[in-house]
Amino acid sequence: MRLSCRRRSGPGISDVAVGVKRGSDELLSSSMYNSPNSGMSSISDGTSNGSDSKKLRVEERVGDAPPSRVLHIRKLPSEVTETEIIALGLPFGKVTNILTLKGKNQAFLELSTEEAAITMVNYYSAVTPHVRNVPVFIQYSNHKELKTDNTNQSGGTPTSGSSDGTVSSPSSPVLRIIIDNMFYPVTLDVLQQIFSKFGTVMKIITFTKNNQFQALLQYNDATSAQQAKVALDGQNIYNACCTLRIDYSKLVNLNVKYNNDKSRDYTRPELPAGDGQPAVDPSVAAAFSKDSNSLLGKIPGALSPLSAAAAAAAAAGRVALSGHSGASGVLLVSNLNEEMVTPQSLFTLFGVYGDVQRVKILYNKKDSALIQMADMNQAQLAMSHLNGQKMYSKIIRVTMSKHQTVQLPRDGLDDQGLTKDFTNSPLHRFKKPGSKNFQNIFPPSATLHLSNIPQDITEDDLRVLFTNSGGTVKAFKFFQDRKMALLQMSTVEEAIQCLIDLHNYNMGDNHHLRVSFSKSTI
Repeated sequence: MRLSCRRRSGPGISDVAVGVKRGSDELLSSSMYNSPNSGMSSISDGTSNGSDSKKLRVEERVGDAPPSRVLHIRKLPSEVTETEIIALGLPFGKVTNILTLKGKNQAFLELSTEEAAITMVNYYSAVTPHVRNVPVFIQYSNHKELKTDNTNQSGGTPTSGSSDGTVSSPSSPVLRIIIDNMFYPVTLDVLQQIFSKFGTVMKIITFTKNNQFQALLQYNDATSAQQAKVALDGQNIYNACCTLRIDYSKLVNLNVKYNNDKSRDYTRPELPAGDGQPAVDPSVAAAFSKDSNSLLGKIPGALSPLSAAAAAAAAAGRVALSGHSGASGVLLVSNLNEEMVTPQSLFTLFGVYGDVQRVKILYNKKDSALIQMADMNQAQLAMSHLNGQKMYSKIIRVTMSKHQTVQLPRDGLDDQGLTKDFTNSPLHRFKKPGSKNFQNIFPPSATLHLSNIPQDITEDDLRVLFTNSGGTVKAFKFFQDRKMALLQMSTVEEAIQCLIDLHNYNMGDNHHLRVSFSKSTI
């Protein structure tokens, strides 16, 4: 792998770093290929040497560079892996490239958007990231992109056979996959991402049986299925959880009727979505049918973010938060607009990322609040997505609290409504195990997903409703059944305000509007 740096001519144009493409679409597989049991080598920088690294001009000078989607990470431990570096960026969006300079304990990480990079820098300015218990430092790079030099990319395609030579003859192109210890949700797209490293994935069907998440996955040939089984059986998708148990299925062909979140036939993009299931975007479906293997490299945001809940939870397992090693699920939120904020508004916003149990606005410091989530993972998920966002015109700061719980006021004590217990709220999004809501957690965005819309409500009705919340509706699109819609505000801040104001809004006849952030644009 050659690492070099090219300077574009012309005033005011920054350097473009050149290297081999590595992104979050390779994160899961590279960590698996590197395992001692796999007998495989990853597409890594093992062929790099010190002289290659020296060809990249390192940004030694620490200063305030303008925002860029390329981030410069310094003071990394010498034994750090690319997986651990990518994990720093996964909760904030798709990681599209990485360059590591191991001799200098530095790396460059490229995210898909500048907005994701800004959120990441804002977050880590409040909470120092640790990798292998070593504090690392993150700043904007002077590079605007890490340009991929595909001519130097070496193949890392796994071949038939295993390290112990005990491979049986191919049995079936269909694999049965069971996921044990499923602490975080695994989506159909995550499975496609992992298994497509071994061949063309034709069809996937997911289902729950005996309270276990299972899947049937069909390759275009039995040899690919054999390679995937040898490499992946017994591996963890995320640290210490979501273990793959793989067997050959007795079936040799899967019959897929719908393309949606539960099943997909990549050879037939024209299939309907089925009742109540989100459809696959036609352009994405067409790309599936053309080239399943290179989907994640060709379609920006095809897995963006990588099931945000799972990605953030996985990253939380690898990135220790400075000074907070306990299992508390309590957050400290500061720089709130004390004239506007209420326990209910915080419950609604933070409830997008977990089930809020209690909220306490501090009596002597009303621009700060304690929020108790259902568990530590939900707290870290909310922190990674909401720190640095604007709420009521102020940029809020979200960190882990030293408190283990939020105390309720003593009986008879009036705290002016600053503390509220939401433990038994019917509005919790995640109280049902395996809920589809786990797979639809996305960072705050200008586009909102609306559901539970009454049949007699028109586009104009919804535009007026959301405009009255204080913003401008830029675009609107009904889903086919008109029970759901996408609505785009002009800014993320306006969308946050609308979600706070209108989630659970009574549209009449006991139809309560459901509002969440969407990864889509209109």
